Amino acid sequence: MAHTATLTQGGFNLSARIANLIERVKENRARASEYNRTYTELQRLSTRELDDIGIRRCDIADLAREHAYCS
Repeated sequence: MAHTATLTQGGFNLSARIANLIERVKENRARASEYNRTYTELQRLSTRELDDIGIRRCDIADLAREHAYCS
């Protein structure tokens, strides 16, 4: 018994799927970079400076994540 696969115009567009994958990787890298930059900048602040802007040191990771991935 023979099996045939037919590809239609809207079927498996490999080049579009690869382009989409590359674009998602670029977006994820940019978001990770933004997270790291925000996290590092906040970590470098003194406890007093963090108190002045109303941030607790234990909240820095959550704030950086929210800034990078939820905005």
